[in-house]
Amino acid sequence: MSSQLHNLSAATKYRKNSIDKITPPDLEEDFGVNTFSIDEMRKRLPKVVLQGMINCITKSAPIDTQHAEIVALTMKEWALERGATHFVHWFQPLTGGTAGKHDSFINPTDVGKAITTLRGSDLIQGEPDASSFPNGGLRATHEARGYTVWDPSSPAFLVENENGSFLAIPTCFVSWTGEALDHKTPLLRSIDALDRQARRVLRMLGENVDRVQTTVGAEQEYFLIDEEYYYRRPDLFNTGRTLVGDAPPKGQQLDDHYFGEIPSRQLACMLDAEKELYRLGIPVKTRHNEVAPSQYELAPVFETSGIASDHQQLIMITLKRIARKHGFVALLHEKPFADLNGSGKHINWSISTDSGTNLLDPGTTPHTNLTFLIFCTSVLRAVYKHQDLLRISVSSAGNDHRLGANEAPPAILSVFLGSQLSGVYQKLINGDELSSDKDADLFLGVSMLPLIPKHAGDRNRTSPFAFTGNKFEFRAAGSNQSLAFPNVVLNASVAESLRDFANSLRDALNGKDKTDPQVFKTTVLEILRENAKEFETILFEGDNYSDDWHEEAEKRGLLNLRTTPDALSHFDSEKNSTLFSSFGILTVAELKARQEIALEQYEMAIDIEGQTLKNLTQTQIIPACFEYLNELTQTASQARLVGMNVTPKSPAIRTATNVSKHLEALIDAVEELTKELDTHVEDLQENVQHKKDGVIPAMLKVRSIADELEGIIPQTKWPLPSYSEILFIH
Repeated sequence: MSSQLHNLSAATKYRKNSIDKITPPDLEEDFGVNTFSIDEMRKRLPKVVLQGMINCITKSAPIDTQHAEIVALTMKEWALERGATHFVHWFQPLTGGTAGKHDSFINPTDVGKAITTLRGSDLIQGEPDASSFPNGGLRATHEARGYTVWDPSSPAFLVENENGSFLAIPTCFVSWTGEALDHKTPLLRSIDALDRQARRVLRMLGENVDRVQTTVGAEQEYFLIDEEYYYRRPDLFNTGRTLVGDAPPKGQQLDDHYFGEIPSRQLACMLDAEKELYRLGIPVKTRHNEVAPSQYELAPVFETSGIASDHQQLIMITLKRIARKHGFVALLHEKPFADLNGSGKHINWSISTDSGTNLLDPGTTPHTNLTFLIFCTSVLRAVYKHQDLLRISVSSAGNDHRLGANEAPPAILSVFLGSQLSGVYQKLINGDELSSDKDADLFLGVSMLPLIPKHAGDRNRTSPFAFTGNKFEFRAAGSNQSLAFPNVVLNASVAESLRDFANSLRDALNGKDKTDPQVFKTTVLEILRENAKEFETILFEGDNYSDDWHEEAEKRGLLNLRTTPDALSHFDSEKNSTLFSSFGILTVAELKARQEIALEQYEMAIDIEGQTLKNLTQTQIIPACFEYLNELTQTASQARLVGMNVTPKSPAIRTATNVSKHLEALIDAVEELTKELDTHVEDLQENVQHKKDGVIPAMLKVRSIADELEGIIPQTKWPLPSYSEILFIH
């Protein structure tokens, strides 16, 4: 069978009856049935234990160890009822994924039988190997002890399999000496830090709340492609993206895929995945086609940032697993296909009290909403002051292909506020009396259609950090990354701004009549004005994709950290070390470790891509070209044998000459790539720089020639599925 026919066979394999019919979920009854939720605890736990758990979850109160014994026993019984045989401390190491060691509930007895147990100590603490995960030098090979520690704020859940299930207990992962070796621990520390500073500010405003939480709703973009195409592309299954591939005649230029009808096979996959996500208590709200062909998006509603981070990991795991059930592979790489939109993970971030008040809701008159102005100003100052950290938080080899392209914001951090808030802040900076435009109704020119409320400001899809009504949308995160570290940076930097505001207000009110509302308001606005003058350069309402903005941003003194190596060089600056250490979020050693791990992951990713491209070219593309070249020369020879006049302008000779020229250039380019890959640099920073400046350009050169050859070699002889086949044939 020819390569093309083999590839096309993937499209004919799917039949609706090949997948068991999916029973639609009962949205209310099925939601959260696989989680040990507060509702489940309410049914099973004694009242005093239940209240202790509720206080722990909602107020960050410490858990009583005696209560943990009862919770463990109850959790085990619940899991056994649901068919579980094992439990696992589920954690998020610095690989960016999840991990865990499965332990059976079984404990043998001395009479040859067994009982099931889960002790409080088993629930609270586990002990995986801490030296075999990325640790940035925090652990040596011979220093293996590490601890997983139960996170009661995130509900335990069941992972179902056709042959059973297991209980997953969300945990933090730390070294024997207490350093954070995961993404979860600093995230929880940062949540506490922001909570302390936000409640301090609210008390100064006369408001007392028990807890302030950051909330997150993250949009997840991904591609679905046939698994046969995936396995016939070594670049895809080794690196997550195509390292070669000629642009198809039709890509996304017609915009006909965006928000279009979801194909039935893909919809069946989504419905199946959503059913499982609902059972895990993950509130998936929206689904739709994205811009690129075969690209889709789903998004949950807002949750507290710790739980949202866990749920995003489960969303990615579930998408990958369910896709395979339907004969697909879910691609979560930031840029699987050149010249097509990549995939991001837009982080919609806000701040709320335990009573449900959104502190970033401007209301109808934001200029009079002092609480909103304080918290919004704190966010704006945080973005300005820590634009390097926000860029670092979304840095990766994969995301470098996406940031700055037309579907993603550039590597320059700026904030879009919309016309209403921009006007408020401009008046604040100028010292003018504050006012704001009112929302209006929009008449569509048809009498039967209702008036619709028009938002006070438009949206700006080119902005990396945009205000979108009652939240900020951080659009630069990559589709494959954990939510945790971007949220750590946001929480920590906003906590710092809130702390500095509270300190400034305390000092400014010293000796003044604090009970006089006008004195208080005037003092607050003066501090906000000084803050706004400081961060004014970060505000931008225009097109972030334009060359003019890049020039303007440079004049404003904003950072433009185009690549991951550029960004990571700022990671452990004194400013950043002070930020994290002052709130107890990351020690200097923990921060340095994360910088080293990020550098290593970048270096390894580029090396794997380079080695894959070298191997793919040498073992598949070059042999296919030689085979076709041989066929062309045989055609010319046979023509001569029958007396045909064969000249350099004859079709076979012209084509052979063209193929030969490209083939020679490709072989030279692969030799150059090999030389770059074989260059050994001891220093990690220098090695990363070499990968960026040496290996990546060499890879691009190989790709350019290979893509030209794909347009010359017959489809039946090209060894790889084409973009058109992968993206359009299902």
